[in-house]
Amino acid sequence: MTQVAAIIGGGVIGGAWAARFLLNGWAVRMFDPDPEAGRKIGQVLANARPALRSLTDLPMPEEGALSFHNTIAEAVTGATYIQESVPERRDVKHATLAKITAACAPDAVIGSSTSSFTPSMLTAGQSARGRIMVCHPFNPVYLLPLVEVVGSPETDEDAITACMDILTRIGMKPLRIHKEILGHIADRLLEAVWREGLWLVNDGICDTGTLDDAIRYGFGLRWAQMGLFETYRIAGGEAGMPHFIGQFGPTMDWPLCHMSDVPDLNEALIARVAAQSDAQSGHRSIRELERIRDANLVGIMRALKAGNWGAGTVLNAADAARKAAAGLPDMTGLVRTADRTIPLDWADCGGHTNRARYLQAFGDATDRFLELIGCDADYIATGYGYVTAETHIRHLDAVPSGEPIIMDTQVLQGAGKNMRLFHYLKHRDNGHLLATGEHMLLHISLETRRNVPPPDWMSDRCGRVAAAHAALPMPQGGRCRGR
Repeated sequence: MTQVAAIIGGGVIGGAWAARFLLNGWAVRMFDPDPEAGRKIGQVLANARPALRSLTDLPMPEEGALSFHNTIAEAVTGATYIQESVPERRDVKHATLAKITAACAPDAVIGSSTSSFTPSMLTAGQSARGRIMVCHPFNPVYLLPLVEVVGSPETDEDAITACMDILTRIGMKPLRIHKEILGHIADRLLEAVWREGLWLVNDGICDTGTLDDAIRYGFGLRWAQMGLFETYRIAGGEAGMPHFIGQFGPTMDWPLCHMSDVPDLNEALIARVAAQSDAQSGHRSIRELERIRDANLVGIMRALKAGNWGAGTVLNAADAARKAAAGLPDMTGLVRTADRTIPLDWADCGGHTNRARYLQAFGDATDRFLELIGCDADYIATGYGYVTAETHIRHLDAVPSGEPIIMDTQVLQGAGKNMRLFHYLKHRDNGHLLATGEHMLLHISLETRRNVPPPDWMSDRCGRVAAAHAALPMPQGGRCRGR
């Protein structure tokens, strides 16, 4: 059954919320009075599709249906989850939430993207205070997993639980914040850095480009995978956090920052910041900057995914849920071992898939087939597994990054100590053959590194697949040894 989300407000954040839900298979009902909303959200989706799909090596749900509605009441009809993303004005939010609660289902979860108001501020005078909470995301919502979930003392716990479950199922990391505070958590930290940044520019210490370089070449990289306290724990060496605080704690009394002060945002300072920002990145359009940002985030997040660290743990959990839901495929014919999008960070200078990534794609397909016959992490932990002895790849056509591909695998040899797999890499949309990869694998003892027979159950399982595949046409271009 298709689930329905309503997005009220289709600006930068609302449009990205819509993309997150749509690409996870939800139908999205949108309300935004802007006559350009359809065009703007279409552009957000065009960036989001290849970016979000680049984070997983598994098939994502079929994209949900997007519909636009003339009233809030129409948009929230039938919605399980409602996200309010209208401008940060309390009167506008109050009026919007009143219209939402008057028309939505009584058990619908209602989240607000607000970064400025507490839940109690939002729900004052509302009739459904128990269902309304802050669900504050970070841009781009379709890539960054964090959502700060904050309820008021009147928010129902079952509503918060339902909200956390929904956000987790669309691949996000909801953080429950148990006490209301202006700015929640992350924005309070960002506000401190923003204030100090304005002072540094105001006082002529640096320009906006130098300040951004100080972040992205230094502590920003550390924060992406370890945050603040874990980073400083390491800085304390073997003695840990007590040593770090003992060493640097006294400097807290030094005038190293302005803390709560903010420079006068007069016309001169605003013009200086704007001019420096234009000089820094004004030669690129906003959409181009978004694509650059998304490709960089994909690369960083895939690295974290490989290490199962930080945001990567959220991606791996989502992949594990998809695998469990998919179950085992029919293996009597060609076996579908990949259904994915070519990640954005696989592109070469021409925007096509780097030649080395073909080997990675075929290697991933081989690993998936091995999982299907029982050669998974638990089996490898017993001291045995398959290694690749020979590979032959044919590059038949270019594969642009961000394109959807599938991989079908034929078993040419299965029973016994050796296995031979032939992979067909095709474009998902039209079935066009883009490349083939043939792998010869040896079953070995990881202790002795010698070629040994697999257990009978594994040999029989793979042998049955090979016997079924013997009735298929033999592939062209196979060259691995033993053919």
